[in-house]
Amino acid sequence: MANQELTAAANPVQQNGVGPYNTLEWRPAAGGQPEALLLLDQLLLPHKAVMVACLDYLAVGQAISTMQVRGAPALGVTGAYGMALAAIRSAATRPDELLADLAIAGKHLYETRPTAVNLGWAINRCQKLALRLVQEGRSVEEIRAELLTLAKQIHEDDIRINRQMGAFGAELIPDGGQVLTHCNTGALATAGFGTALGVIRAAHEAGKKIHVWVDETRPYLQGARLTAWELHQLEIPYTLITDSMAGHLMSRGQVQFIVTGADRIASNGDTANKIGTYSLGVLAHAHDIPFYIAAPLSTIDLSIPDGSHIPIEERSVVEVTTIGGTRMAPEGAKAAHPAFDVTPARYIHGIITERGVARPPFNDSIKALFEEE
Repeated sequence: MANQELTAAANPVQQNGVGPYNTLEWRPAAGGQPEALLLLDQLLLPHKAVMVACLDYLAVGQAISTMQVRGAPALGVTGAYGMALAAIRSAATRPDELLADLAIAGKHLYETRPTAVNLGWAINRCQKLALRLVQEGRSVEEIRAELLTLAKQIHEDDIRINRQMGAFGAELIPDGGQVLTHCNTGALATAGFGTALGVIRAAHEAGKKIHVWVDETRPYLQGARLTAWELHQLEIPYTLITDSMAGHLMSRGQVQFIVTGADRIASNGDTANKIGTYSLGVLAHAHDIPFYIAAPLSTIDLSIPDGSHIPIEERSVVEVTTIGGTRMAPEGAKAAHPAFDVTPARYIHGIITERGVARPPFNDSIKALFEEE
């Protein structure tokens, strides 16, 4: 089934205690409408706020691959709902048949965005739950219901976790400080509130007088299109800059704190994030500016020792050669588009999580956070 635009929810901007808007929500079957995952279409922001309804896991995969929804935590929640939809739409009559369908759906969803570990993390949780339920002799209908319950729990947990990260991170931001951030890490990149932008938001809510420098984040312009839009909605003072201006501002003493999100963190603290983050880490180190990562523990991949093991997604070069559908480079120009880079742990002052701030040496501090479970 294709994604369906919801004209009845063409303006989802509303107070819900999470954002000033819903990034994603589950719509139960009612009034003749089937179950659906509703997503705020981020391709249309900041010009239009429109929600689309994903009716099956293929539509969810399309929304992920085209970046109607993006951001590692949001992809995890979206993936979990995608697995729930796969179970609901499956024609399986036996539990083993349902497991086979879920394996196909999980592989399809995972391959849409391989760098963001939260997506695979959520899919694996769903598959492990389904397998356990099959082994317990549960029915197909029971498995469907339990998968939807898990997706809703992952959704709720993400909002709670983001608020916890915000509280820990807000203490680190100096009152009156100028904060630089990269890409988009707010409610749009999560189930609500945000990671790095959630830290900024929490500092603002605590009464700290801060100003935010927003990297435009070429080539996809998540900073210009999405972060600026979120900060405007939240009435947090900000200034949009091109990515290449960051070093200039640092050299003039106009940046006191840097915080970004992450798509995957290795067990030694090496961090993959939107392309351009590595440059900020090097610049921050050169200017002795605190550089922090804000990410939930689900973004930390303990199975890999360092950043060299993180797969880097290569996206279409059209996103480099064109802006808003207008070609910016000559016809036939060669281009490259690695969507992420890896910032070595030696440039990172700390990793803000829902259980506190991990600090170097990260192998030890990250391990200690997981041992609190």
